Amino acid sequence: MNDLTITFLGSGTSSGVPMIGCDCEVCTSSDPRDNRLRSSILVRSAKTTLVVDSTPDFRYQMLRAGVKKLDGIIFTHPHKDHIAGLDDVRAYNFFSRQPMNIYANEMTQMNIIREFPYAFAETKYPGVPEIQINSIDQEPFMVGDIQVTPIMVWHMRMPVLGFRFGDFTYITDANQIDAAEQEKIKGSTHMVLNALRHEKHISHFTLNEAIEMVQTLGVPNAWFTHISHQLGLHASIDSRLPQGMHLAYDGLTLHHHPAGNSRRVLPAG
Repeated sequence: MNDLTITFLGSGTSSGVPMIGCDCEVCTSSDPRDNRLRSSILVRSAKTTLVVDSTPDFRYQMLRAGVKKLDGIIFTHPHKDHIAGLDDVRAYNFFSRQPMNIYANEMTQMNIIREFPYAFAETKYPGVPEIQINSIDQEPFMVGDIQVTPIMVWHMRMPVLGFRFGDFTYITDANQIDAAEQEKIKGSTHMVLNALRHEKHISHFTLNEAIEMVQTLGVPNAWFTHISHQLGLHASIDSRLPQGMHLAYDGLTLHHHPAGNSRRVLPAG
């Protein structure tokens, strides 16, 4: 497995943080780690750049991270906060003169086509996104030189795909992971898992549930994402987490090596 660089493009829940109209201590915090765009990561090898999900913040996320070349987008599931920014691949189409490769299961494909029908019409208006759909299921696949292993988790009753890159696993929007899929995660040295808030939620892990899942899986290093303002201030919560566990935040970059070592880099500014 190639060395990878993983950047958190967003670490917030569907409403983002700060939440519109809210004046709680998190939404008014001056700590930049409490400002969270919708959840997504950027995965880079020496040759390949991919993104997991195209959030409503996709355009700004690409500009903020300086992503001038993008080889593909892989999708976890079809909820709006994970697909809504797909139209903005038009810029990559313009400069590369190639369609954007997206990787999604059948359920997500159907929703993308319904949300962006003009991109798939027989007669297309000039300038619409050019998209090449690649079907995935639960078998490993390649994006350039990066191998991706899907992991099926449950978001209440909706199947959602997590992804393992070497010994790094990324899971968002889950509140249950079946035993067989847990086996696909075991052996990871690093993982990302959603941790919405403290109170029980119908379709997301709470912080305590996420901590327990990481401990059950025996993964030594974990970052929690898809965080709401209800979780609390980053500095307060992060300092109380068990050893090896942290809250993710926007701009956090991990330099990940197959041997299992990751180096954390703080975002500029």
